[in-house]
Amino acid sequence: MIRATALALLLAGTAFSAQAQDLVIRGGPIYTGVQTAPTAEVVQVRNGRISYVGAAANAPDAAGLTPVDLNGAALFPGFTDGHAHLDGIGWRELTLNLEGSTSVADAMNKLADWARAHPEGPIIGRGWIETHWPEGRFLTAADLDAAAPGRVVLLSRADGHAVVASSAALTAAGIDGATRAPAGGEILKGPDGRPTGLLVDAAEQLVAGLAPQADPAATREAYRAGFRVEAAYGWTGVHFMSAPWRDIPLLEQMAEAGEAPLRVYNSVTPDGAAELIAGGPRNVADGRVITRAIKYYADGALGSRGAALFAPYADRPDTTGLMQISETEIVPLYESALRGGIQIATHAIGDRGNASVAEWYAEALEAVPASERPNGVNVRWRIEHAQIVRPQDYHRFRELPIIASMQPSHAIGDLHFAPARLGDARLDGAYAWHSLSDLGVIVVGGSDAPVERGAPLIEFYAAVARRDLSGFQGPDWRPNEAVDRATALKMFTLWPAYASFREDELGTIEVGKRADLTAFSVDLMTAPFADIPLGHATLTVVDGVVVYRAD
Repeated sequence: MIRATALALLLAGTAFSAQAQDLVIRGGPIYTGVQTAPTAEVVQVRNGRISYVGAAANAPDAAGLTPVDLNGAALFPGFTDGHAHLDGIGWRELTLNLEGSTSVADAMNKLADWARAHPEGPIIGRGWIETHWPEGRFLTAADLDAAAPGRVVLLSRADGHAVVASSAALTAAGIDGATRAPAGGEILKGPDGRPTGLLVDAAEQLVAGLAPQADPAATREAYRAGFRVEAAYGWTGVHFMSAPWRDIPLLEQMAEAGEAPLRVYNSVTPDGAAELIAGGPRNVADGRVITRAIKYYADGALGSRGAALFAPYADRPDTTGLMQISETEIVPLYESALRGGIQIATHAIGDRGNASVAEWYAEALEAVPASERPNGVNVRWRIEHAQIVRPQDYHRFRELPIIASMQPSHAIGDLHFAPARLGDARLDGAYAWHSLSDLGVIVVGGSDAPVERGAPLIEFYAAVARRDLSGFQGPDWRPNEAVDRATALKMFTLWPAYASFREDELGTIEVGKRADLTAFSVDLMTAPFADIPLGHATLTVVDGVVVYRAD
């Protein structure tokens, strides 16, 4: 299966080249995503668009076309990661990566090794998660101090909703036992009243100023690294959530310079909201980078108990989670976005968070009639994660409507702790891809990388198998919420295209559409579930350009 240690092998494939070629692709099963003609034998590409799809016997003359032999690999419409953090994917490759750490001790050994290799400056890292650790606890400042004495260390939990800071970092930020957490945040404290080092959600901002500000060259290299990783996985595009507003010009410059091999659909941080609304959607390099959405946060994450619930956490009855914004703050912002023709994507994980966002969406939509919106009724607003939803609230997604942007791998990771957090009854509305899609709700599949590994094969497997990578499902983990393979394919192809207003150009293999294509070594539509995450991408094509090919 695709893990961090295998990434170097993936990246050994053919690098991105901006040189477009007219192609004829054959030699393996081809799945078009078109219900009336689901399979084909040959695909031809001319001038970056699909010019023929169908039987080999009926194919036009291929003279002048560059042949691409699939060698048995299966071809699909280009896979799009419907929710990822492109900058974080790149920085994961350039900073301390604690993904896969097996214990507190293992994570701290990695920190100590990094500190020795990088003796100067703050240490920044992410990727740790305690739910599988034998110690069964969060990291603390004391752990960091022992591994990297005297150093400023900031290590983000895998979900990005909590950071553990060393004592030196806490001191530098002026955090002590008397420090009060900001609204929407929590400073964990021990029995002695002193901070443990763990800062949750909004409290993370207390130490944000300690992280070194990357210079433009370093930021550009992080995006290059992110592009390399995503192309090697087989993604042809990414919906970039919480795209830093300050980085939008850089991404646009990269696209215009031919340095953006994949499509990027930006949902920007709130600091860019006013300017984006005033200026309207941005589109450069023939749609290679589009910016037309704003990302807000309603609550936190389940793992760090920041997701907002109606009832207390089953394993910590003193809390119901943390709302990050209020109705009075957010609804006027939503109304402004409606009038400016800007899409809204709001992070909501807990059942209270999701219900609140649905209510706020409805309030804004009622306040701004369709006649006052550039997009009319076609606003396509999204809830990012939609992780825990009361079944009685499913109808809100269908009726408003709301796009449910969900990440299947969360369910196969969270199955190890979500029952303890939620209790059994609330699992009825947890990770409910099937229930929502069965109601006609558009369910966009994504990875949330670098929170998760970010591999499309893991995401597809999670959607159809609803088991972790070892095959474990656990007792009554609502197996009925797994989706069929055809639905899973839409989640990563046609439905992300719809969510970015591009279903007429992307999402299926049809004549006239842009030639965004992904081939995998495993046939996702027929292979045993357990074989799916063992495969790898063999070909990634964007606008007819081969941006990755396995050697």
